Amino acid sequence: MRRRVTVAIIASTTAAGLLLAGCSSTATPADPAATASETVAASFNGTDVTFAQMMVVHHEGAIEMADLAVERGTNPEVQALGKAISAAQGPEIEQMTSWLESWGEPTADDMMDMDGMDHGGMDMDGMDQAGAMADLDSLSGTEFDRRFLELMTAHHQGAVEMSEQELADGENADALALARRIIDAQNAEIVQMRNLLGRL
Repeated sequence: MRRRVTVAIIASTTAAGLLLAGCSSTATPADPAATASETVAASFNGTDVTFAQMMVVHHEGAIEMADLAVERGTNPEVQALGKAISAAQGPEIEQMTSWLESWGEPTADDMMDMDGMDHGGMDMDGMDQAGAMADLDSLSGTEFDRRFLELMTAHHQGAVEMSEQELADGENADALALARRIIDAQNAEIVQMRNLLGRL
């Protein structure tokens, strides 16, 4: 009897050991390909940093103008365009700011706090952001709508140029992908605005 109990204990212990060994063997090692992909995605250079910093400021200027178009525009298509621009560029600002933070680089807000960046953004028909906003604020009706479309067209052209520079010299995969999306989206909106200007 005592011998059978001993055998049973040994068998139970052996089975438990095999079960634990089986559980530990299911752990999979880190995928070298995935690790390499993450490294590539995290790599960046000075062009990527400048692109993100300057495009944040540029987008902030576009949203400021777009929100005014929603408020002051008289043409429904102008108002709809303003809403679309604001909705698209707000999340892109958050995305680029998160990149800068993860890269350990100053954000656009950091640089403006240090007087290291002009909040005016890109030149539009010879005016900076403050001048463009003052110009728009002085207009109403169809004159406002037309001027908004003219200034936003110039603003979009600046964004396309900045994105093309990123494609030429940038390194970060996410930043390059965003640059391509900006070029496609803003070129399409430039065509839309020019067509609308021809009807006003």
